[in-house]
Formats: sequence, C-alpha cells, structure tokens
Amino acid sequence: MHVKRFDAARPYDAPNHWGVVGLRLQGFEEGGPVNQWVGLSQFLPGGGAGPDASPIEKVYVILEGALTVVIDGVETVLRPFDSCTIPAGETRLIENRGNHVCKMIVVMPYPPAT
Repeated sequence: MHVKRFDAARPYDAPNHWGVVGLRLQGFEEGGPVNQWVGLSQFLPGGGAGPDASPIEKVYVILEGALTVVIDGVETVLRPFDSCTIPAGETRLIENRGNHVCKMIVVMPYPPAT
C-alpha cells in the first residue's frame, strides 16, 4: 500500500487552465500507481480550462460546487458526486460559473511513453 497524506500533495500547473489550483494526490512517484494518476482540481469562481482535447481519457468526479462542461456546444452542469468520462480526442471546455470553489477529483492514465 502506498499512502500519501494530503499535506504532502504538491501543486501542479495544467496547460490551458486558469483560476485553478491543482494538487497531485497520487502518481508520478516511487511506489505510487503504475497505470494512472489522481489529482484534486480546485476551480475558483470564473476558473476553467480549454477548449482543448487530450490524447488520453480522463474522469472527473465533483466533490463540491458545480462545473459546466461544454462538448460540441452542449452544456452539462456537474454537481457533487456527479462524474463524467472525457474520451481521448474529445474537445471540451470546463468552467466554474458559480460563486463557490468547485473541487473535483481527476483521474487520468499516464501519458504515452515517447
């Protein structure tokens, strides 16, 4: 078992994100998961990401607040304990359009080896 305490989580910058603080909870470390990594994204009011696509799929799980996900012009609002999978190659825009911080867990496989 690999335990990582919240106090040991380190921030990371995600490309094309604004108004977001990301913390790496698991992954990219000795003894951690070998297939995926897990982050906690904290979107401030007005924060967001995209529009862009990733070559790998991702899973979002909302813990607090709300997040609007826009794909192909269709807007979906995710609230606490809602989740979604964004397939590889799908262009998405995400925004916190509310006045509360939106906290979400992100699970992604590691990037392909180059």
